[in-house]
Order: sequence, then C-alpha cells, then structure tokens
Amino acid sequence: MARWLMLVGGGLLLLGAILHFAPWLLHWFGRLPGDIRIESARGRVLIPLTSMLLVSLALSLLINLFRR
Repeated sequence: MARWLMLVGGGLLLLGAILHFAPWLLHWFGRLPGDIRIESARGRVLIPLTSMLLVSLALSLLINLFRR
C-alpha cells in the first residue's frame, strides 16, 4: 500500500510540474465539441462533458492494462 501511494504521489507531482511549466499541453481541455461554456459579465461556467469522457476512457484503458 505504501509503495502504491508513493507512486501515485510521484505521478501527481510530475503531472503538476508538467502543467505548471507547459500549460499549452492541455489547451484543448474544455474546448472540445460537447463541452459547455457559459460566459457573462457576472461570471463563467465550464462543464467539460466531452473532455471528461475522454479522460475517463483513457484512465479506464490504463487501469485495465495494468490489471492484466
């Protein structure tokens, strides 16, 4: 369990560093067809339906690959 937590933590740290120093890598997130963006003078709402479906699909594939 401890090794798994260290690997997940290291992965999150690496992902955070990549997104901090290279934010253009995820410029597509929230801008795909099917994502809902509502902007007004009072605020902004983003509901990334399509983007989250792609993330869910990718994570499901990775988990299934590592389980086998």
